[in-house]
Amino acid sequence: MSTWSRRIGLFIVFAWFMGGGVSHFTNVPFFMKIMPPYVPWQLAVVYVSGALEILGAIGILIPVLRQTAGTCLFLLTIAVTPANIYMWQHPALFPQASPTALSARLVVQVLLLACIWFSTRNPRYGVAPAGASGAA
Repeated sequence: MSTWSRRIGLFIVFAWFMGGGVSHFTNVPFFMKIMPPYVPWQLAVVYVSGALEILGAIGILIPVLRQTAGTCLFLLTIAVTPANIYMWQHPALFPQASPTALSARLVVQVLLLACIWFSTRNPRYGVAPAGASGAA
């Protein structure tokens, strides 16, 4: 992956998570609504996941932290996937979104995971060798 492609990927990942993280604090009712009912402490989960998104977005901008932050955002994205699956399984609860849009969210989730991974890995090794910074 070229440096140019990685920078575009980093921009996408940064914008996605910074915007999403901030919206966890500005649109709490939406995030509460998409939470599967079996998740405990839902309000705390909304705030913590929002804070982690913001920290991860900032982290990928710092070359020495990029790979670790990318890994954390990758894992966080997997952790919040049940909310997207819940929305897809219960489209009647989300009439503002078409079933097609809810299905597309799942595809976007996979594309986002790929973007996170490839834009935050050391381009030469895929993972940073011991002591490497992971800088682009």
